[in-house]
Amino acid sequence: MSNQTTNLYGEIAAEIYDLDKPVGALADTAFYLDRLAGVAGPILEPACGSGRALVPLARAGHAMTGFDPSPQMLARCQARCDALGLVADLSPQRFEDFAYDRRFAAIVLPVSSFTLIDDAAVALDVLRRFHDHLEPGGLLMIDLQPLSALARPITDRRSWTAPNGDLLTLEGLGTGTDWLRQTFAARYRYERWRDHRLVETQIDPMVQRAWGVAEFELALRQSGFSDVRVIGGYDRSRGPRAGDRVLTFEAVA
Repeated sequence: MSNQTTNLYGEIAAEIYDLDKPVGALADTAFYLDRLAGVAGPILEPACGSGRALVPLARAGHAMTGFDPSPQMLARCQARCDALGLVADLSPQRFEDFAYDRRFAAIVLPVSSFTLIDDAAVALDVLRRFHDHLEPGGLLMIDLQPLSALARPITDRRSWTAPNGDLLTLEGLGTGTDWLRQTFAARYRYERWRDHRLVETQIDPMVQRAWGVAEFELALRQSGFSDVRVIGGYDRSRGPRAGDRVLTFEAVA
């Protein structure tokens, strides 16, 4: 995240994101809606993207605020809200220096958005910033990929047909794993084909950081949080298991 040439989510990537992950299609949506049902105050979603999680929460009656560094993703989020008559406070900001003049009852980061911060020191600063933006007793929820993500090979080749008939393709290839920094990198090539002609290409290098369970618990406590809980597989009845691909951390400010 310290390198502003990575994790860009440009126009084709944003379009593919919406085709690949429709609103409400992933398991985390129902999980977050259920967990936040009793939260009465405003909720912040950092890296809200195109609104895949923010929009269902707003439809459920929550006062939603969101920011994202990608103007393309943020524009799609605003368009979704406008189409549904929803009001959300959206702004172009980054993890490293976002700021509001108010505090929130909850801050939520579904779908491993926090892993896009690839520097541990920056991540700790962001956690402290989250703490400062929560009301006393406010809830922080963060999805993370476990350390096992470092060992997964990244080879991704897929295609989608856009509503206008364009063929959108994605090719992702892992470019390196740094075991000391606990980061894994990939290069994604996005293409737009129209009438069998290549009309647009975008390259998006991506770097993510995986966390150990105990490591992230300690990071949360160091940042001022308490009552840390770890949930595996979006199942609140249990903790993490070895095969879980996503872990949800809850903590109280």
